[in-house]
Amino acid sequence: MTTANPADLDSPILVTGATGKQGGVTARRLLAGGWPVRALVRDLTAPAAVKLAAAGAELVRGDFDDPASLRPAFDGAVAVFGIPPVAFGPAGPETDLEAARGRALIDAAAAAGIEQVVFSTVASASAGSWGSKGKALIEEYLRDHIALPTVLRPVRFMTNYLAAGARGLDGISHGVHRHLFSPHKPMQVIALEDIAEFAALAFADPARFAGRTLELAGDEPTPVEAAAAIAEATGIPVRYEQLTDDEAAALGPGIAGIKKQWEAGHRWHADIEALRVIHPGLRTLSDWLAESGATALRDRLTAS
Repeated sequence: MTTANPADLDSPILVTGATGKQGGVTARRLLAGGWPVRALVRDLTAPAAVKLAAAGAELVRGDFDDPASLRPAFDGAVAVFGIPPVAFGPAGPETDLEAARGRALIDAAAAAGIEQVVFSTVASASAGSWGSKGKALIEEYLRDHIALPTVLRPVRFMTNYLAAGARGLDGISHGVHRHLFSPHKPMQVIALEDIAEFAALAFADPARFAGRTLELAGDEPTPVEAAAAIAEATGIPVRYEQLTDDEAAALGPGIAGIKKQWEAGHRWHADIEALRVIHPGLRTLSDWLAESGATALRDRLTAS
């Protein structure tokens, strides 16, 4: 059995979802910290995969829908950073398929003798939140089959402000950010880089983080306050609009349900001050804007 140790630089940490947002930033954080990284990808020639290889990651192909393809990827790895292999169909999240993919990941890790898995799922707002059932099943399976499991549950990403605003939801379009959230109620957000920092902390000290579940957030401005901070940082006017009930319903029952839950008080509940004790550099929205967000937002907003 093997566990990650910062002094053990011969065995790689396997990162799944490595060409995505969380996986990509975590792979780069681990590489910067001196850990060898093996990146699990479906397409070795994808631009994001090629960039990871250039940064120093070892690429290996694998597909959760083909569990046999996973075995070589896990062989010799010291630990795993996992992302839920989500599945969506016409009716929304496909819970059974997502859970089956997560179990395939965990089974492959256990079969390879890997003791530590850090798995990033999603922040909990209420029991049975939309899109969370598959992740809850994966979390339960992880705890039952891995000796040193750690679950990270991040809230909404700060980088969501860079989204294209598909279906009139999220992102910033024509100076307006539209979402489900109440305009003047706190809305927790997290920088992707801080998810990676918590993962790195767990890999550096497996015993300290074994069995822990951390709800992750770095700030909790209201949507109106967040829009004002973005406007000030970018110099571009931005305001917030909440979707109406009819607009949310038109996006599907899942979206409408989330809006109702949010308005009923079922919101994310990360303890930001406690998290800051573990990770003193935890970024606020203003920190993220000053570090990289404002430049990225300005480039996107002026190009659209």
